[in-house]
Amino acid sequence: MAGTALVTGASSGIGRAVALAMAKAGWKVAVCARRDDALKETDAEAGGGLLVLPCDVSDPDAVEGMFTRIESAFGRLDVLFNNAGTNVPATNFGELSWSAWKKVIDVNLNGMFLCASGAFKLMQRQRPQGGRIINNGSISAHAPRPGSAPYTASKHAITGLTRSISLDGRPYDIACGQIDIGNAASHMTERMAKGVPQADGSIKPEPTMDVQHVANAVVHMAGLPLEANVQFMTIMSTKMPFIGRG
Repeated sequence: MAGTALVTGASSGIGRAVALAMAKAGWKVAVCARRDDALKETDAEAGGGLLVLPCDVSDPDAVEGMFTRIESAFGRLDVLFNNAGTNVPATNFGELSWSAWKKVIDVNLNGMFLCASGAFKLMQRQRPQGGRIINNGSISAHAPRPGSAPYTASKHAITGLTRSISLDGRPYDIACGQIDIGNAASHMTERMAKGVPQADGSIKPEPTMDVQHVANAVVHMAGLPLEANVQFMTIMSTKMPFIGRG
């Protein structure tokens, strides 16, 4: 089943890979990120035809305007891949600043709320009613890395958001699931080849996996009929130090 989809954070990495995979699978895809030039690169890589929507997901007015444009262009929204996220350098909690905390929470939690809310309301009022929201969680929704309080807290919160949307969406045929990703190769994981902090205080390199595996997984989740839902999926580099961590 292919329909209409919005991919946030589609300017690079996981978001770009998912947008390209969904377009290839026959979906009409809108892409959102703050950087218009990078979004246009995603569109060019797809061969054109994506609906390019520059937007700061932490800005309520900008998000509202984005969904107005989606409804005008597509008439409906069948899938939201709620992916936009950010992080700050690893910082021991005792030295963590309010500005660093707020930067991550504003995008990773408030931004994902705003996009999920916009999608939910559109899916409620469109006919046929319903749709699917796929939230990008993280391995950090289960266990933290050292010095990662803002990111880890935001991803734990996304799990609660996913469960709540799943429950509240039932009367409207709105399904909600979460994909928790571990070490997909992207600009955010480049540092892992040089070594990242471990729970025992050591610095060790970590293996990564091709981001295309994540994209394929999201396409699978998106393509299910609304009577079925992948509630939670964990996809990760097989040998990354997650089992046994924390």
